[in-house]
Amino acid sequence: MKKLLLASAATALVAGTAMAESHSGPVKIGIILGFTGPLESITPDMAGGAELAINEVNETGAFMGGTTIEAVRADSTCIDSAAATAAAERLVTNDGVAGIMGADCSGVTGAILQNVARANGVVMISPSATSPALSEAEDDGMFFRTAPSDARQGEIMSQVIMDRGISEVALTYTNNDYGKGLADSFQKAFEADGGSVTITAAHEDGKADYSAEVASLASAGGEVLVVAGYTDQGGKGIIQASLDSGAFDTFVLPDGMIGQQIVDDLGSGLDGSFGQLPGSDSEGTAIFQEMATGAGINPTGIYTGESYDAAALMILAMAKAGSTSASDYAGEIMDIANAPGEQILPGELGRALELIEAGEEIDYVGATAVEFIEPGESAGTFKEIEIKDGAIETVGFR
Repeated sequence: MKKLLLASAATALVAGTAMAESHSGPVKIGIILGFTGPLESITPDMAGGAELAINEVNETGAFMGGTTIEAVRADSTCIDSAAATAAAERLVTNDGVAGIMGADCSGVTGAILQNVARANGVVMISPSATSPALSEAEDDGMFFRTAPSDARQGEIMSQVIMDRGISEVALTYTNNDYGKGLADSFQKAFEADGGSVTITAAHEDGKADYSAEVASLASAGGEVLVVAGYTDQGGKGIIQASLDSGAFDTFVLPDGMIGQQIVDDLGSGLDGSFGQLPGSDSEGTAIFQEMATGAGINPTGIYTGESYDAAALMILAMAKAGSTSASDYAGEIMDIANAPGEQILPGELGRALELIEAGEEIDYVGATAVEFIEPGESAGTFKEIEIKDGAIETVGFR
């Protein structure tokens, strides 16, 4: 997949020098995440992960002749596509960002992609939008994601449940692109593996009372309740109502339901519940967690590593293209993410920039063992977790 020739490397170097000289200010990268809404407890660490990569590059002074990079935050809300689109438009038209790290939730990500990124020719790299539908979306080569599709997470979740000897589950999902996509993927995989889903029911976020939804789920039965929702919204409400009524006492938690805040809020009621989220036990993961701790970021926060990787890939692609124009650097992202080339781990972005300047190939491994497959998304590995004594413990990788 690596296509760079020495001649094009020389061209990129000349372009990079000219580009740096033409800049009167920093290159801006938008970070659009749900700083309000159903994921607001986890997005600050995600933004911190992306900004950790940006700060690392700025400290090297090696990006395009010393050009600095500035992060500009915007709120996707996670659930309001109109608000997310307006926020993304401001990033492009008012702030003049050269690319967007985000968005987070699948629905708003799709809206920004179609209404802003494609319309303005802006690259997006999402660290957490996992809907399988995004794999088929028209993107003009402008959309990438460092998180794997929920088509894969559904298969992994089925394996996790079956390996625990559980063959019958009830399933509820948040009524949006993310929830429906994951629910469909999981149910298909679980039934193919010999399991039974007693009921599949959508729930709406933002309600004060979920007792009616839980009553329907309980009447259908199931050894455990699978909750494909959001940690700060309806998913949490479903679990609380289940605990209050005694309907279920063990819950299967996919990525959108995993965060320390929900564990703290629900206390011992979550002990024994389990689930999975994208994660790796690679060397890069350990290095990133140490870097994150030093920067005051939760080192095991969901999608923090993917956010670091999304920002790093965008920056390195710009450097390789010698340009911050999306039409120039979008085509370099797949090459940067994959072999062959010198492997690059967290903390080595300065070395990566030096290798690029020398015309050498790099293989960005990053914090999450990045390996992109078509159409520009992570192949993905998953971390299996269990809630024990008020803590989220890693019990394996798949």
